[in-house]
Amino acid sequence: MARDTLTQEAALGGEITPRAFVVVDHLEDAERGSQVIDLPDGVDVTFGRSRSATVQVDHDGVSRIHARIRRSGGAIEVEDLGSRNGTSVNGERITGVRALSSGDEISLGPIIAVVSVTTALRRTSLVAEPAAGEARLAAEVDRSVRYHRPLTLGLIRIPQDEAVEAVARALRQMDMIAEDAGDEFLLILPELDRAGGAACVARLCTAAREAGGEAKVATVLSPDDGTTVDALIGHLRSRLRTGTRGVEPAQWDRTRPVTVDAAMKRVYSLVDRIADSAITVLILGETGAGKELVADAIHRGSSRRTKPFVRLNCAALPENLLESELFGYERGAFTGAERRKIGFFEAASGGTLFLDEIGDMPAPLQAKLLRVLERKVIMRVGGTTEVPVDVRLVAATHRDLDAEARAGTFRQDLYFRIAGFTVVIPPLRDRTSEIVPLAQHFARIAALEQGRPAPVLGADACALLVNYNWPGNVRELRNAIERALVLCDDTITAVDLPERLGGDRLAMPAPGASVRGHLADVERATILAALEAEGHNQTRAARRLGLSRRTLIYRMEKYGLKEPPQR
Repeated sequence: MARDTLTQEAALGGEITPRAFVVVDHLEDAERGSQVIDLPDGVDVTFGRSRSATVQVDHDGVSRIHARIRRSGGAIEVEDLGSRNGTSVNGERITGVRALSSGDEISLGPIIAVVSVTTALRRTSLVAEPAAGEARLAAEVDRSVRYHRPLTLGLIRIPQDEAVEAVARALRQMDMIAEDAGDEFLLILPELDRAGGAACVARLCTAAREAGGEAKVATVLSPDDGTTVDALIGHLRSRLRTGTRGVEPAQWDRTRPVTVDAAMKRVYSLVDRIADSAITVLILGETGAGKELVADAIHRGSSRRTKPFVRLNCAALPENLLESELFGYERGAFTGAERRKIGFFEAASGGTLFLDEIGDMPAPLQAKLLRVLERKVIMRVGGTTEVPVDVRLVAATHRDLDAEARAGTFRQDLYFRIAGFTVVIPPLRDRTSEIVPLAQHFARIAALEQGRPAPVLGADACALLVNYNWPGNVRELRNAIERALVLCDDTITAVDLPERLGGDRLAMPAPGASVRGHLADVERATILAALEAEGHNQTRAARRLGLSRRTLIYRMEKYGLKEPPQR
């Protein structure tokens, strides 16, 4: 991608020189991608079709010299130079000169330009907080999947703070390093393919060594190695713990389903037979029973396995948003649609689209989906051109669609179209032989991600697990085991499992007592247990709890487990 790189100008604790620049995205020119252009004091940055323009845009919607941005001292302004189609700031068309602030978005033709101004404040760290890293990660993975753009993600372990800052300073402006847990940090490296990501990571490791530290790192590539945040992060943590940068250890495939029950063996036998066909598949089962795992197995067993596997929960979005997410939209299709957006059908081109909870899809959208499945073309919201799509559809629902189709609450013709082959997943309570093997599987995965040996399941814990009804199915079991892993030592016992399973627990608050206070007591006890298990080593305790060290220290101060720092 054509992109100017910006040097990180501030060392740890130093002054950042005030600087203004504009990030220009060429939405309809993948070769040009993005540019970063400085805004020197008193120098015009112009946009237009003319070769004399600073940013040349060969587009019918752009005038010869369309607009200009100028910085004068501390002020930054944009001026529309009498263009035919106008210039917008934050979606509002302007006339003449408009003052700009950092973060303002300028739109003209197929161009989006975002103004950024550095501050002159002292900065203590270039490392982002976990919440900022999570938000950026979700946005970048969504962009990578939708537009088939490479995204390298890394998990890097660096014990020395000076080395962490050196790595942060060595990043490109578009990159991010954010706290993950303990001495591990998340690297987000957009627009780098596998080779480019490897070269970048090697450079970052060199920066860490030169600062007197050592770095251990694992990487994954989106969308090749996964199309969801959970899948990509799972691979990253596993690879970092096992010391591998590629595939999982040969002796254990964490993605392989656990199939002990005879009914589930039959399910996966059917999956093997239908995976490489083009037939649509409908997966029925209770919430949390493992429908997405079956859909993933269908995709991995097909000839489409090297193409995207894209997931969308139809119950999670209102009707108007669901349509635009499925089919995408054109610029100007509705208020706020400042650029074209690719929908999930186009993002899954050549691969598999998994529509979870399709039974919750509104009736008007059911008709549009049926048309897409029959004609294999979509039309973006606000568009007039049909776009061919090559997608294999797998759908899932916890509803009885056959009954709803007969009752007229779900389109019968769509039901027949998506139910080319139906797979039924039994609830976990009906396959008790799998409960303990699944629990052991989840314990092993969670332990691997925390960098600790997998605990064994005690007999009392196994008895509780087998005798519980599991209304939340496999998802509830996994959550229970991950919670137990935080509290246990080498063995998961009944006392480590959630109270609802029936074991001895902290008593629930009496009627009228403070629930908030009770939850605080549980959190305080959990932190104490983690600290004691790790010999009061805060870094290891944070890793066991899945927190950043900074967050752990804050909570220790909150609960009086650590003396607050002197002010």
